[in-house]
Amino acid sequence: MKEITFEDIKKNEDIKTYLKCGNASLAAMGFTEHSFAHATRVAEKAAQILLDLGFSERLSELAKIAGYMHDIGNVVNRHDHAQSSAVLAFKLLSDIKMSAGEIAVVVSSIGNHDEGTGHAVNPVSAALILADKSDVRRSRVRNRDIQNYDIHDRVNYAATESDLVIDKENKTITLKLTIDSELCDLMDYFEIFMGRMLMSRRAADYLGMKFGLVINNTKFL
Repeated sequence: MKEITFEDIKKNEDIKTYLKCGNASLAAMGFTEHSFAHATRVAEKAAQILLDLGFSERLSELAKIAGYMHDIGNVVNRHDHAQSSAVLAFKLLSDIKMSAGEIAVVVSSIGNHDEGTGHAVNPVSAALILADKSDVRRSRVRNRDIQNYDIHDRVNYAATESDLVIDKENKTITLKLTIDSELCDLMDYFEIFMGRMLMSRRAADYLGMKFGLVINNTKFL
């Protein structure tokens, strides 16, 4: 059986359509960007995390596939999108003849990426969680009227730099952020993102690492 690659996934017209339409639905509700830019960043970062930690290239490829497809269920509804994303991914990957064992890894990872219901259940899911929760950046904000920003817009727009640093020797995974404190109070960041950071800590623990959070050169976790 032919191994399904990340390039196969990126070229799939059905997957493109569902990602595009899901992102449009979120735009109508005022959510930040969840389209190809977010999908690609999460895919590449999830794969890199596993490669940096010494996992196989194939497992890293599965992390890339899971990362790219993890929000596809937004085409159904934002509520419980992790589970609908997993169900959609199961159908799409079955249609292109991915092996059952690899589908199981991908869909369990996708179904467990949301902080409300998810848990790191395998290395791919842990990498996906870390990659997804670390994608904080100004370019995800769609609202161009800063006077009408809600707290989610302010927090993302205030993030001028973000980097997820893997230190295999010291067994740490650190999210380093630079936040413009004139645009967003640090307490706003914690109000929105603390659940995500705690989930990232548990994901790092699963990989045998310690998670750290550094904002404006100050360590918080």
